[in-house]
Amino acid sequence: MGVMHMKNNKLKKLKTLGPQAAYLVAALHEEGKTVFSHADVMKVTGLNPKSARNFVASLVNRGVAARLKPGLFILVPYELGFENEYMGNPFVIARELANSDKYYISHSSAMDIHQMVTQPQLKIYTSVTRPIRPRFILGSEFFFVFCKLEHFFGVENHWVTKTEKVRVSDLERTVIDGIKLPEHCGGISEVAKGLWIRRDDLSVDRLIDYAFRLNIGAVIRRLGFLLETFGLGSDAHISRLQERLTRSYALLDPVLPDEGGYSSRWRLRLNIEAQELLSLIRT
Repeated sequence: MGVMHMKNNKLKKLKTLGPQAAYLVAALHEEGKTVFSHADVMKVTGLNPKSARNFVASLVNRGVAARLKPGLFILVPYELGFENEYMGNPFVIARELANSDKYYISHSSAMDIHQMVTQPQLKIYTSVTRPIRPRFILGSEFFFVFCKLEHFFGVENHWVTKTEKVRVSDLERTVIDGIKLPEHCGGISEVAKGLWIRRDDLSVDRLIDYAFRLNIGAVIRRLGFLLETFGLGSDAHISRLQERLTRSYALLDPVLPDEGGYSSRWRLRLNIEAQELLSLIRT
C-alpha cells in the first residue's frame, strides 16, 4: 500500500513538470549536458534570469535535478526517481567546477583513473591554471592544485561514463605529479606502488622528459632514486638524471619527518628507506 502510494505521488509530480521541463531535460541530454547552469536553462528555454532561477528551483524541489553549488545543477537519472541529493560522477563534477579547458584530473584521482591505487580515494584532485578554493559537495571534497601554464602538458581525454569524458594526466605525468607533490597522493610510498603497478605501460624516456620540462630538482632526484630502486630504465636513463643534479638535498618524502640518512648519489635525505619501498611492492 505504502509503495503504491509513493509511486502515485511520483507520477503526480511527473505530470506537473509540463512540456517546458520535458523539453529542457531532453535538450540537455541531447547536448550531453547532465550538469547545467542557469545560463544553460536560459539558452534552451528563452526564459529571463529570474524566471530561469525559479524554473530550476521547481526542478530541484521535484527531484528532477539536484543542486551541486550555487548556480550549478545536475539532472537526476530517471531510474533514481525523485532524488534531491545526487552528485553523479565526481570527475565530471570536478570538470564543471574547474570551468575551463585548462584543467586535468590529477594526483591520487588520476592514479585512481589509471588503476594505480589499491585504496578508495575520498578526495578529488584537479590541477588548474588559476586559483580555485576547495569545495565540499555531498560529503566529497574537491581540491584544486595550482599548475603554472608552462607546466600544463601530459594531458589526455578519458571517458568516465558512456557519455562524459574528462581531461586527466597521462600515466607518466601522473607519476611526475605524484613525485612532485606526494602529499596529494598519500605519500611517496603510494606513488612508488602506483609506478610499480603500471611499470610495464610507462615510458621511462617520457618520465625523464617530463621531469626535465618541470625542471624541479626534487622531482629529478626522486624520480632517479625510484627508477634505480625498482630497476626500471637503463644505465643511460640513470646517467641522464644524474647529470642534472645540483648540490642541494631534498627530502625523499616531504610528508614524513625530516630524518634518516643521506644519499649523496641522489642528493636526497632518505626519510623512507629503499628497502621499505621494495617491501611494499612485494606484498
